[in-house]
Amino acid sequence: MKKAYYIDYPQQHVEGQAHTYQCVYCKVVTTKINGSLQGHLPSCAYRLKYEQAGYEKDDCSNSAGYPSADDFD
Repeated sequence: MKKAYYIDYPQQHVEGQAHTYQCVYCKVVTTKINGSLQGHLPSCAYRLKYEQAGYEKDDCSNSAGYPSADDFD
């Protein structure tokens, strides 16, 4: 399954920033998430809930550009 946008996650205001919000669970700012499930960290409770429910699970769970274990020696 796939949704057009994943925007129903809880958000909180980032202190010190006038118009910046982030996911309550993974703390990634909403502009980085950009409505995609893969915009959340792979360990994010919101993302895991949707992936376990059968929503789009990216073959490369690192599509948002977060470092993976393979990036470190």
